[in-house]
Amino acid sequence: MARVAIIGGGPAGYEAALVAAQLGADVTLIEATGAGGACVLSDCVPSKTFIAASSVLTEIHESSELGVGTKEATADPAAVNGRVRRLATQQSADIAQKLVNAGVDIVYGRGALRVDKGYNYLHELHIVPIEGDPYDTDADVILIATGATPRTLTSAPVDGERILTWRQLYDLKELPEHLIVVGSGVTGAEFASAYLAMGSNVTLISSRDRVMPHEDAEAAETVGRVFVRRGMDVRNHSRAAAARRTDNGVEVELDDGTVIEGTHALICVGSIPNSDNLGLHAYGVTVDERGFIPVDKVSRTNVPGVYAAGDVTGVHALASVAAMQGRIAIWHALGEAVRPIKLAHVAANVFTDPELASVGVTQADVDSGKVDCRGVLLPFASNPRAKMVDRTEGFVKLFAWNSSGIVAGGVVVGSRASELITPIALAVEQRLTVEQVARTFTIYPSLSGSVAEAARQLMEF
Repeated sequence: MARVAIIGGGPAGYEAALVAAQLGADVTLIEATGAGGACVLSDCVPSKTFIAASSVLTEIHESSELGVGTKEATADPAAVNGRVRRLATQQSADIAQKLVNAGVDIVYGRGALRVDKGYNYLHELHIVPIEGDPYDTDADVILIATGATPRTLTSAPVDGERILTWRQLYDLKELPEHLIVVGSGVTGAEFASAYLAMGSNVTLISSRDRVMPHEDAEAAETVGRVFVRRGMDVRNHSRAAAARRTDNGVEVELDDGTVIEGTHALICVGSIPNSDNLGLHAYGVTVDERGFIPVDKVSRTNVPGVYAAGDVTGVHALASVAAMQGRIAIWHALGEAVRPIKLAHVAANVFTDPELASVGVTQADVDSGKVDCRGVLLPFASNPRAKMVDRTEGFVKLFAWNSSGIVAGGVVVGSRASELITPIALAVEQRLTVEQVARTFTIYPSLSGSVAEAARQLMEF
């Protein structure tokens, strides 16, 4: 029986553990915080739960055209954050039970690779449980799935009270009166959108010419316009030099000397991989200059039998990618047939309001001539269902290869874009043509009808 040891219990780790158990391996999962890791307990699950509450408020506030709106609806931050923590804890417990039922041995604590000259065919691990004495063990296969931690700035010392990372927001007893968000990438944009909907005044500091500079330009500009229309103070072409506490809150100083005063500051400037204190260097596992563990398309490191998956690899900071990397690692390690991961087929979503989702080739790829594709953009303003629910901002954009008419990618901006991207992702993965998509019956009226309509327009080329 193969012995598999997994360090880290987030999506990469627990999905890998379930696959290994299904294949009959003896599996040990080592996790410091709880099943599901930071993703479930303090990151993805809590943030999307909080955002779900904020989206309800947005729909209430912006439904006056339907005859049922009210401007007086407010959020109870204690109740919202309480629900966030309850759901995160419950999700963690559900995952733990699923692992136990599968026969996985969960060790709550920390693990590291250990060099032992007495063995040359098994990998050695040193495990430090939260309860009990440290001990050593071995395994045929090791998976490193330790995730990442919010990056902070020395010029903006985080205190968990006024200057915070996104994992500390749920400890606040009241909504920030004025939240200054430093960083306009995916995380910064999501929280800026959510707290604006909750009733906070929000200033978003963006160092580039638009929010979410790495997303589709037209899509990001659409979201940015909605932010401004709803009252957000978006500071493009601005860079935070420092953040510090004051008697009544915080002040953020920009590179040009401008000082912005608020009650709280949220630092969203990326993440740092959790690759320290794992014994990687001594073991010979390559770690790049940023701390990420390079892996190939089946999650192998440079050391045979040692794999890595999830945010610690720097591939894509998405739970779906982490989970697939973990599964692929175990399938490969245990000799199963496996298809290398296809990052070009990964669907991603930004949970702002409106949402922004994308998959496959990009507008930048098309405009630069990198890919030989044609595209069409269909605004939701022409979609009957969008008119009925009064959510007409946004669009569906679809790309197809000129040579074959096969769907190459797409972008959706709008309400529930995270759901609407799936048929496009399915078309990309299964190599469907625009004609096949166009001939698919869709519900009338529906937002998804715009996907089929975009495909019909691409057929006309």
